[in-house]
Amino acid sequence: MVWFENNGAIAIGAAIAMFGGAIGTAWAQATIGSSIMGVLAERPEETFKLIVYMALPELIVLLGFVVAFLLLGKVTGTEAVAATA
Repeated sequence: MVWFENNGAIAIGAAIAMFGGAIGTAWAQATIGSSIMGVLAERPEETFKLIVYMALPELIVLLGFVVAFLLLGKVTGTEAVAATA
């Protein structure tokens, strides 16, 4: 019994890429955000550098989106039609 065939496995891989990127970014921003609030309370002159640190985890989501987009580019709709004919 085949659980995942071509298009199904690619779609699930794309979903995992987006989900993993989103969860990783949320965890990183939660950790960094609480630390940034502590630093800003003591040294407000560090604001710009800390904003950059807060924006860096967004790259994780962007990379997950790129991977998902590349994977979904491999999905074709003609295979299902050809298999039923």
